[in-house]
Amino acid sequence: MTTCWFEGPLAAFDTETTGVDVETDRIVSAAVVVQDAPGIRPRVSRWLVNPGVPVPAEATAVHGLTEEHLRLNGRWPAPVMYEIAQALAEQAHAGRPVVVMNAPFDLTMLDRELRRHRASALGRWFESAPLSVLDPRVLDKHLDRYRKGRRTLTDLCAHYGVALEGAHDAAADAVAALEVTRAVGRRFASRLERLAPGELHTLQAVWHAAQARGLQAWFARSGVDEAVDPAWPLRPDLPAAA
Repeated sequence: MTTCWFEGPLAAFDTETTGVDVETDRIVSAAVVVQDAPGIRPRVSRWLVNPGVPVPAEATAVHGLTEEHLRLNGRWPAPVMYEIAQALAEQAHAGRPVVVMNAPFDLTMLDRELRRHRASALGRWFESAPLSVLDPRVLDKHLDRYRKGRRTLTDLCAHYGVALEGAHDAAADAVAALEVTRAVGRRFASRLERLAPGELHTLQAVWHAAQARGLQAWFARSGVDEAVDPAWPLRPDLPAAA
């Protein structure tokens, strides 16, 4: 019997940043973790980045990384972004799905950093082998859509009984997101076990777009002037200003 994806090898990717604007903020740390099977200690790759721009106090309050610490201990962004993209490409070539909580944020951040420092888009790394992304936020919202409450990583860990130690550390968050994704798979096994990761990747793009439309409609009813991007797992590049 073939092992279903949530009981097989998975990887996960997470970043910590200078803020929440994917177009202007920068990555200050990142991690890729690989787990060959449930319960096995994951292999962890970490990166610390000197972003070359100020690190706001609000960002430091979240992840604990100060501008001074990053200046002294972080590496320059150009080689780091290349190494991260290469690590994700290795997962794609291995056929290993990659868990990315709120994928449009982290993957778009990486894409913009690659464009900024390497003059290259993230998609270039997946021309020979596509990346299958699993986003626990999208999966949970689709499979348990009427549940009340927030769906941050902390909330999902609490809901699915996953330990989150050292929140807002990229490696800790990546491991937790991976475990949440396995837990979602088990809880909704009857709806997920027959789907290959590639099929699920395509479905999540559809589900996220529907979720974005629903949120946009709710914003409109509430008088909130905020645009919700339906793109998943990567936001399209903004057209250059004329």
